[in-house]
Amino acid sequence: MESYFDANKQLWDKWTDLNYNSQMYDVDSWKAGRNSLDGITLNALQGQIEGRKILHLMCHFGQDSLSLARMGARITGIDLSAKAIKTATTLAEEMGLQEQTRFIETNLYDLPGHLDETFDIVYTSYGVLGWLNDLQEWAAIINRFLRPGGTFFIAEFHPFLYAYDFETHSMDFEYFGEGNAHKIKEAGNYAQPEAKEENEYFFWIHSLSQTMRPLMDIGLQLIDFNEYDYSPYNCFPNMEEREPGKFIYNAPGKIRRIPHVFSLKMEK
Repeated sequence: MESYFDANKQLWDKWTDLNYNSQMYDVDSWKAGRNSLDGITLNALQGQIEGRKILHLMCHFGQDSLSLARMGARITGIDLSAKAIKTATTLAEEMGLQEQTRFIETNLYDLPGHLDETFDIVYTSYGVLGWLNDLQEWAAIINRFLRPGGTFFIAEFHPFLYAYDFETHSMDFEYFGEGNAHKIKEAGNYAQPEAKEENEYFFWIHSLSQTMRPLMDIGLQLIDFNEYDYSPYNCFPNMEEREPGKFIYNAPGKIRRIPHVFSLKMEK
């Protein structure tokens, strides 16, 4: 897997600048006070953020981590991209949040070699699972760093949506992952699709049951589970805004309400 992770690390080093300067992330309005967390996450964690220790897995350049810090949390964010972690650290200093934030550059699977403590909340969101090959080990990492009585929360794009080729409106990937890596080569990315540079990367497919079962097997208790017929982000081709902040895939035919996002809230 090392070569796959190396390719994805290089990709996210490049994508950090693309995303930081994109309209989608809108860093200027965020610096002016906008909370970057989506409504699904805010509703799920309402009243549970202030004063809590939160571990943010796969935090990218820290925008959501720092939004949590603004809400009174003490944040540790981890990401495999050196560029993303450097940007997150710089942003924390610029926004005066360095005392309550810490960012660690590491592959998620290597985190036990960098950190030895537990957290009130382990959090991760949107576009994270596809970069992981082993969800059994992912669940073990979550369990290791979550204190007894603590909460794990994930909001993620639905694997049914990922099965589509968004350009051709066809089912292009299996819903149930078989553990093999899919190689993609394309220009641009979800935040700036018009960018010209072409990159190669690797991702994995995980169904809902393949995601939930490892978490249940380690003993986490399901508190809440939801599926949503919209995405909070306009990050796929052929999306339209149904209402402010709710984007749907413009699939052909009469069917309009397909799952776009799911969320899991579990307790140790």
